[in-house]
Amino acid sequence: MAVLSVSRRTVARSVRALGVVSASAALALGVAGNAAACNINEFSAAAKCDGEKGVITVTDVDPAGVPATITVFLQNNGADEKKIGEQVVKGSREGTTITFEEDWQPNAQYRIHVEAKPYVDEDIKPSLTTPATACKKAEEETPTPTPSTPTESAPAEEPGAPAPAPSESESESTAPADTSSNAPSPAGDSNLAETGANSNTGLIAGVAAALVVAGGGAVFFGMRRRGAKSEG
Repeated sequence: MAVLSVSRRTVARSVRALGVVSASAALALGVAGNAAACNINEFSAAAKCDGEKGVITVTDVDPAGVPATITVFLQNNGADEKKIGEQVVKGSREGTTITFEEDWQPNAQYRIHVEAKPYVDEDIKPSLTTPATACKKAEEETPTPTPSTPTESAPAEEPGAPAPAPSESESESTAPADTSSNAPSPAGDSNLAETGANSNTGLIAGVAAALVVAGGGAVFFGMRRRGAKSEG
């Protein structure tokens, strides 16, 4: 009888010990499962630029891939001013990123809420603050102007200004035209030519004097002939 009672006590103790170990293992597995399923620390947000526009990205690195609803709110003085959008994301060990199109302003604040039932229902802390510099537009490239060689142009003559004197080369190459034959002679010069200033005046005067002498002789001889006839 004593042997049977000892065996029962040993078996009961063994069963109790096994139960405690099993419960502890189950509790540990449950906690580990909940921790591995989803955690707020597995979510992160950032404000970035996509070309000329701003965007807000949320990344989920939950390896269990529990679906989570992400909601983004624009805040003003700590209160929600506008709901930007809502999307569902399934995380991965490498990370899954979703994008919200939001042309954010510098130093703006956004509240990002994560809901992954039954594990997470809270905001990402701290709130997202955008950079101090907004997204810049791409500057258009302007072609560099090609410098042109300035051409020398003759200065415009002012009205009433005297004509410039010809250069030595121009005066040597161009002989002055003889205008003595075409230009009318002054009155004094014409009188001198008529009174004998010309080179032919002496010859003409000699011929005229000879004619006068000849004429006078003829008259003298004619008068003598008339007188002789009247006397006879």
